[in-house]
Amino acid sequence: MFIVISHSNPDPMHKQVTDQVKDAIARGLLSAGEKLPSIREMSRELSISPITIKRSYRDLEREGFIVTRAGLGSFVADVDFGALRGEKEGEIRRELVRIAAAAARYGIPPARLRALIKEIQEEE
Repeated sequence: MFIVISHSNPDPMHKQVTDQVKDAIARGLLSAGEKLPSIREMSRELSISPITIKRSYRDLEREGFIVTRAGLGSFVADVDFGALRGEKEGEIRRELVRIAAAAARYGIPPARLRALIKEIQEEE
């Protein structure tokens, strides 16, 4: 299973599941047409409520990441990677705004933030 639920993560469990499925699709770990585990299987594997998984699958379907076929299960949709990239870019931008505001409160200049980002990229 590619999903790991963290109880220390402030995001609700359904969002963790949703985000990790999206990430797996974006990274090519899940391909278009690939069958996802059933709600019961995923619930059992992650030791969380089937209602939580059902909500995640519903959100993923509403956002166009999966399609559900009655009696057959849920499958990865043919995803528009341009839209996915735009969504992820927006998430990163919001996080950077939050980080920049925190840095400003502590007197850390933008140049130092850029240097930190460069250091992180070089480490990877």
